[in-house]
Amino acid sequence: MDETPSGLGELAGRSGRWLALSAAAAGQHTAAVVADPFDRVAWRDVYEQSAGLRELATGLDRRHEHTTDLLADVFLAAYQAAPRLRDRAEMACSHLVNHQVIASLTRSPEFAGLHRETAGDPYAAAMAVLAQASALRGLLERSREARDRAGRADRAREDAVAAAATVSEALRQAAEEAGPDGTVPAPAADAVRRAIEAAEAAEAAARHDARAAAQALAAALPGIRATARNATATAAEAVRHEASLMRAWGVGSGELERMPFGERARLAERLRGGRLAQWAELIGRFRQMADGERARKVENTTGELVGVTLGDDLSRVIPSELAVLGVPELRAVFAARYAAGELMLYDTRGEQATGRGAVIACVDTSHSMYAEGPGGITREAWSKACALALLDQARHAGRDFVGILFSAADRIRVFRFPGDRPAGVAGVLDFAETFLGGGTDVQRPLGTAAELLEEEFDDTARGRGDIVLITDDACEVSETWVRGWNEAKHRLGFRLFGVSIATPDGTPGGTPGGTPGGTPDATGTGSVLEALCDNLRTVDDLTDVHTAAGLFRVI
Repeated sequence: MDETPSGLGELAGRSGRWLALSAAAAGQHTAAVVADPFDRVAWRDVYEQSAGLRELATGLDRRHEHTTDLLADVFLAAYQAAPRLRDRAEMACSHLVNHQVIASLTRSPEFAGLHRETAGDPYAAAMAVLAQASALRGLLERSREARDRAGRADRAREDAVAAAATVSEALRQAAEEAGPDGTVPAPAADAVRRAIEAAEAAEAAARHDARAAAQALAAALPGIRATARNATATAAEAVRHEASLMRAWGVGSGELERMPFGERARLAERLRGGRLAQWAELIGRFRQMADGERARKVENTTGELVGVTLGDDLSRVIPSELAVLGVPELRAVFAARYAAGELMLYDTRGEQATGRGAVIACVDTSHSMYAEGPGGITREAWSKACALALLDQARHAGRDFVGILFSAADRIRVFRFPGDRPAGVAGVLDFAETFLGGGTDVQRPLGTAAELLEEEFDDTARGRGDIVLITDDACEVSETWVRGWNEAKHRLGFRLFGVSIATPDGTPGGTPGGTPGGTPDATGTGSVLEALCDNLRTVDDLTDVHTAAGLFRVI
């Protein structure tokens, strides 16, 4: 052991790098995405509310380290408006794989599409994390060696930092024992030298492990990038699919933003499962078609050509009259006839929207409506999709909407959607999901519809409602009921539109006569519906939503 006293300045000079290492250790980060406190609060709130995220984190933690930090980074990258990755040099070695995973996710071509759906939406960002669960498991497995080596490198660095702290402590002790001239007693100086030697050895080990970790990460990098790209594409598709489901069922982005996390998760689960998910595409097509019809609808629009008449409507002038304009000498004659309203015009019979009262959809939910048609579409799905588009139609016009589901005479459900308040999604889904089964009786639902219109007229003096009857069954009505129906119709001024859903052979489906095995109406289904309805159409192709287009031009 060197018994020669040493100067404090010399020892401090040799210890300087270790003092710096000890200070630098505090600057190592475990989060790859730079986040402010508000972003961190958003992650904690989502994590607490999402059982799926907690289960995923628990499952990953059983096999891998630092996975909750990885999930937080994936969430924040999706959630932040402009996510920013920390510099690699600022990261703790143990979290370099996490950093590389996030870098690969955010730099994949598919990330921009995902980010458009998730930015600022904590629920959608959480869903993006869950959608990537399988890929994240694969990434962690494929990068296991790199993560293990990074873990060893991190522990080696911690040992080096601890050794540096020992140098700092030994130097402090030497400073306390130094004489007025800066001379340090030999034992204290030796303690400093031993601490420095230990720090050098620890640093060498840390450098070796860091190089090994970097090599392992480089080897895993191609697989990480490929998997990250697939994961991002999968998440983007899942988020877009759920967004389209919500839009198909009329749930707007504003309503979603106000919806509590748990309620939104339950709604999404309800929409993804069972019949509702199968109907979403059909409902979307109906709504798109109805939107198009609303855009085209013009009051007093021309319709079916029925002959020639006289007038001054230049949009309906027949070609021979227009040809007169090509002869200069006859232009004055054309002008005179135009001024007198004596031009020859196409005469048309147009359809005009005249309804002002409630829109009431009477939807048959008897057993036969459960039958499946082309494309896997059931009669029930088609009729409910049509009814929901009518709900949209009513809301655009500020009119009340009532959905009446019926089957046999003793089975009926009434769903009311007032025009002066939002249509709650829970009520809309209850209306869509309810199926009564049984036979078919149209007297009670139509009578209920007339009573509702009469109530509306008595309360608000608003008449001219519209009833839409959608059924596939043969039906019969009594003469007494018909007399009462006609009186109510004359008094209230409502219209009845009929949609008869035919079987593939072109005939009405189901069991005629109101109950299974009942007696068919002697006059036939067509005659009853034709006698009752102001406008009757038959649907024989459930994949064609445009067969109902006329309804949306006149309601």
